[in-house]
Amino acid sequence: MNFLDALYLEKTMSGTSTGTKWLAHKGRRKIIASSPVDGEAFAGIHKATPADYEHVMAQAEVAFPLWRALPAPKRGEIVRQIGLRLRDFKLPLGTLISYETGKPLQEGLGEVQEVIDICDYCVGQARMLYGMTTVSERPDHRLFEQYHPLGIVAIITAFNFPVAVWGWNAMIAAICGDVTVWKPSSKAPVSAIAVQKIIARVLEHNGLPEGIFSLLIGDRNTIGEKLLIDRRIPLVSFTGSVDSGRIVAQKVGVRLGKTILELGGNNAMIITEHADLRLAIPAVVFGAVGTAGQRCTTTRRLLVHGSCYDDVKKHLCRAYGSLKIGNPLLEANHMGPLIDKDAVKVFRKAVKAIINQGGTILFGGNILKNLEYSSVCYVEPTLAEVESHYPIVRKETFAPILYLIRYEGGIENAIALNNQVDQGLASAIFSTNHNQIETFLSARGSDCGIANVNIGTSGAEIGGAFGGEKDTGGGRESGSDSWKAYMRRQTVTVNYGSSLPLAQGIKFVIQEEGERS
Repeated sequence: MNFLDALYLEKTMSGTSTGTKWLAHKGRRKIIASSPVDGEAFAGIHKATPADYEHVMAQAEVAFPLWRALPAPKRGEIVRQIGLRLRDFKLPLGTLISYETGKPLQEGLGEVQEVIDICDYCVGQARMLYGMTTVSERPDHRLFEQYHPLGIVAIITAFNFPVAVWGWNAMIAAICGDVTVWKPSSKAPVSAIAVQKIIARVLEHNGLPEGIFSLLIGDRNTIGEKLLIDRRIPLVSFTGSVDSGRIVAQKVGVRLGKTILELGGNNAMIITEHADLRLAIPAVVFGAVGTAGQRCTTTRRLLVHGSCYDDVKKHLCRAYGSLKIGNPLLEANHMGPLIDKDAVKVFRKAVKAIINQGGTILFGGNILKNLEYSSVCYVEPTLAEVESHYPIVRKETFAPILYLIRYEGGIENAIALNNQVDQGLASAIFSTNHNQIETFLSARGSDCGIANVNIGTSGAEIGGAFGGEKDTGGGRESGSDSWKAYMRRQTVTVNYGSSLPLAQGIKFVIQEEGERS
């Protein structure tokens, strides 16, 4: 496979790096990286040990004061160079992401572009780490706020975006003056190693120390657990399931550490009676089928007004029938495989639950076994007609299953259905009616962190803050003012006068010895 050679990847590799150096790996337990595309084992990664963890943390502790002392625009220059290097390797890295995770090639390339874009964004943001000055209630006083680097930031990422989510966190943390320790998913470790090798060249070229961008590939119960309980790490950014997120929040919370949690999404799209179906149908299909339904922003529930319900159902069944499933490296295919056999089991269980709870499978629902590959991870994109109260509908299933739900009455009824699940990540409405749109966006509208109008639930741009509410975790990454989460906030009061007035008009008088009468 030429793309592996282009990325300087070997058959067996270390899973531990301090940025420019890789720790020895002989005799250690391995992760065997297998592709869901063809079932082939294509790399072995030696897991990090507890001793490796301590070595990486020691290097990070040394690097942090050196990195934070570099002016923020200079840190931004390093990030700019990382973006340039990623441009050079976009095709092989995007191909690797597609091969390792099963997402279509265009989505793999798009993921690399997302990191490139966040690098570009951060170059400018490095010059805009603004504080705030306000008025003091005391004479001859100045009151302002400023931001300082936090320290070591742990980044724990999921398989479905093995590179982009790291980029959102690591590049912003970098311009803020933090150093990062990355633990990628063991289901997609090779993409992480490839990125680490790419950025190492930038670090070496600039004579930067070890420990600014570190990598630890290892078990959840050893490496992952250590990251959560380590008091040297003030911030843990975690992307994963709601159940895992609860554990992360509890363990980090015990030591009063900070977290950014990007968890599940049971995202709904509303199609009102005023929707333009020429826009809505393609958005629904991409939102439900993209990344084989393994995005946190995947469209999982489609809420359709009764007046256009039959038309929407007809269009969707026709569109689903035209989809091509197969090798995601071939651009003619719309959907590749699920990540592994466990994901297929989850898909099969969900399809059975839909039928048992009273739903109807309109399209799909089957596991594909007659493809030319030895992989058993291919399934059919599935369209199911259900009612909103079914237990399976209230649960996020990480698979290409779309629930078609009819609603009647006004937009308030659709919004109530949108908001009735525990997650609150992404939502969307298709309508040309101004009142419906503004109601959806109002305080009584969607309760999600992302609310889109006449576009789908997935495909967030890096300029906006990304994240959700409720069981989604409440964290924000990427653009807007998300950088503030990676810094410590400090309120400062400066007295430049010759007296000492207290706030709130408090009087506190001390008589010195010579002032007694």
